[in-house]
Order: sequence, then structure tokens, then C-alpha cells
Amino acid sequence: MSCSVTIKNLATSRDGVRLYENVTLDVSHKEKIAIIGPNGCGKTTLLDIIAGLRNIEEGALELFHQPMTSLADFKSMRHLIGYLFQDSDNQFLAPIVEDDVAFSLLASGVSKEEAKLKTAMMLQDLGIEHLAKKIVYHLSGGEKKLVALAGVLIMEPKLMLLDEPTNGLDQAMQLRLVDILGRIDKSIIIVSHHKEFIELVVEKIYEITPTGLICSLNHKNGSHHHHSHTHDHSHPHTH
Repeated sequence: MSCSVTIKNLATSRDGVRLYENVTLDVSHKEKIAIIGPNGCGKTTLLDIIAGLRNIEEGALELFHQPMTSLADFKSMRHLIGYLFQDSDNQFLAPIVEDDVAFSLLASGVSKEEAKLKTAMMLQDLGIEHLAKKIVYHLSGGEKKLVALAGVLIMEPKLMLLDEPTNGLDQAMQLRLVDILGRIDKSIIIVSHHKEFIELVVEKIYEITPTGLICSLNHKNGSHHHHSHTHDHSHPHTH
């Protein structure tokens, strides 16, 4: 089974201070994992590196078996990566919900008719079709998050990066997000403080420490298989 993300011996700093080193990670095709750790430990920084928004200081990163040696290498990969930002307001590109969700499609050359159809289907799939004509900045936190998610999903990325996706969501909206993410057949990396949420979504949980990632299997989510993370992944994955 192919790997979506392979990271070897990654190290990064912020303001001259080393955040972590020896971060090594394999995320296989359609695998869902979470990364946890205290505030300021560099979880979002790690997502930014995987998304090509930040340079690698030390170590190596491969996406879909392609080495990413500079930010320019990400140009051909952008359409494969969907990044849900922690603050939904940073995600929006147009003021009206349906225009925002369709924006990236239109920018990629899809016709207006097809973009309109795909947008309507995506809003319906996420149960937010009633928001189509609303102004994004007037929505609740949960509604904004689902609209931002629609804008990510509509581009059909192979890898999704979600930064604190439950921020501002009430219990009902969190469970709705669990259901949506459960139906998404993609590789997903979630950064979150929300233990109960990630336990419902992912197979493995990695804790970020100054000396690397510590992996634990999530026994509350029955969709994983056991395996140790101390060896190279040479065995076939079957999901």
C-alpha cells in the first residue's frame, strides 16, 4: 500500500529555539492519524511543513513517494493536499457560501455549470445546503467550519490536514464532524487537543515531544490493525 506522507528525522525551530528533532512518521494511503501535544510544541508548524507552507530545516519529507526538497516542489502537489485551518475566517475566499466553496474549482478551470453542480452536491452531502446564499462571516463557528471543510473537500484532495477542527463546535456539531470524517476515504492528519473527538476518528495517535513522535494505537476506534512504529514499513498495509 502506498504511503501518502513519509517524514524522516525532521527538526524545526521557532524564534531560534529548537521545537523538536528526530520526527519520523509514515502515513499510509487512506490512513487517519492524530498528532497531540502541549500548546506551542509545534503541531501546526508540522502541518505547515507537510502542506508546503514552511521550509524544512533538517530532515526529509516525501509526499506520494515524491521527495519535497524545496517549496517549489509542492506546486505539482497542491491539488492533492487539503488544509483546514484552525481559524475558518482565514480559509474563506469569497463572501457568499456557495461562491466560496466553488472558488477553487473555478480557479482550477472547471466550468461555471460544473462548479455550481459540484458545489450544490457538496453542500448537500455535508447537510448545509440551506446556507448556500448566506454570508460566510455571519455564520456560527460550527457552520463556518463545515463551509470551510466543503471548500477543502470539493477539490478532492488525497491528503487532508485538519488543524484543531473542533474549535468553536458544540457537541452536536462535533459528532456531525466525526460522521463526516468517518465517511471520507482519504489520508487524514488531525492536530487536536480534543481527545474524545480524535478517539472517534483516527487509528493512531502520535504525541509530539522534543525528541520525536511517540505512537499509541487507539483501541477505542476498531478500524485499525496493530503494528509497531519502530520499524520501516515494509509490510503490506490492508485497510
